[in-house]
Amino acid sequence: MDHGAALRRPRRRRWWCGAAALSMLAPAVVAPPAGSVPAVMAALALVAAIAAWPAGRVSLAHAAGGTALASLAADLAYGGAPGLVLLWAPFESVALLVLLYRAIRRLPRPRAAVLVGAAAVALPLRFTLHAAQTGPKESVVMVALALFPAAGAAGTGLYLRSLDTRRAHAVALARREQRLELARDLHDFVAHEVTGIVLEAQAAQLDGGGAGGDRALLERIEQAGLRALDSMDRTVQTLRAAGDRAPLEPPPTRHHGLADLPELVARFAAMTPARVDVRIGAGEGTEPAGDLSREAEDTAYRVVLEALTNVRRHAPAATRVAVTAGRSPDGGLRISVVDNAVGPHGTPAATREGGGTGLAALAERVTALGGVLEAGPVGEEEGAGPGPGPGWRVSCLLPPAERR
Repeated sequence: MDHGAALRRPRRRRWWCGAAALSMLAPAVVAPPAGSVPAVMAALALVAAIAAWPAGRVSLAHAAGGTALASLAADLAYGGAPGLVLLWAPFESVALLVLLYRAIRRLPRPRAAVLVGAAAVALPLRFTLHAAQTGPKESVVMVALALFPAAGAAGTGLYLRSLDTRRAHAVALARREQRLELARDLHDFVAHEVTGIVLEAQAAQLDGGGAGGDRALLERIEQAGLRALDSMDRTVQTLRAAGDRAPLEPPPTRHHGLADLPELVARFAAMTPARVDVRIGAGEGTEPAGDLSREAEDTAYRVVLEALTNVRRHAPAATRVAVTAGRSPDGGLRISVVDNAVGPHGTPAATREGGGTGLAALAERVTALGGVLEAGPVGEEEGAGPGPGPGWRVSCLLPPAERR
């Protein structure tokens, strides 16, 4: 940001205010004494219309309301020659219209704008009420004519105010989406790795394996911790760089795809005693990649990640986990993660609770892509294979790209 330009801008405004006031007051020096009233009013209105507010303790509402009240008082109290009004009235009228536009666009409450609008409409009365050749009829006609430019200034202010409101709302929504995206990344990746670390530590306390087992366990914990730290580093870098991006620019996040699924499942299999089966390209026998967007592949990856994380947390008794990714009959992508665990005391895994908001957030993400996400119990005949009983399935169906 150019700090020099920022400092010169208010100085330039003050210079224009002084020049405008001087240009209005100078002719009053050679005019009759009564000419000082319209001259002062025109100078005051121009300064109020040009100046940057707030100025000290004086806000735009104070400046607009005070100028409008002074103008209305001058309309009633002016006692000089009507012809003098015509010299300064055009300048005061334009200044009041500009002030009306600014008040409507910027002020949260309309009271000052109503006063400025009344002053702009009533300004012709300063001439018609005091001229011998005009009467009530001419006053009504002039006030009616003054309504048109006042309405134009008010309409312009309202329109630009609505644009400002929409832009502020769009920026707020964009910032909220950025925060949610960061929260999703933390939940999806960091929570997944930390959960694995916790479970490995719990398993070590129960098993008490030998030196070789301890070494392999420590290596898995180290790798999971490094991946969690890497995810945290990316999130922190995104937060630090947020001030350098445009308000509506999305945060830079890493996109995963179907090609990353084997590595994800392999890491999960290395940290669980359950047998893990993965079938990519199953279903209709075609490879589930090609015309999928980056968002669709990233969403499919996150569905598998969340499902496997929930298996770790809520289904430690699972002996079989099946991960399937393949084409649906209509050419879309179908993802399925099934386990065969039962909960404590023989309660099926269908009664698991405490899963947080991961699946709910994923359901919104999948729906935005035109797909469907389902999570629920499966019967013993639908489970992941021989095991202690029925289990749980998370399935996702994403439509073909041309249908989104």
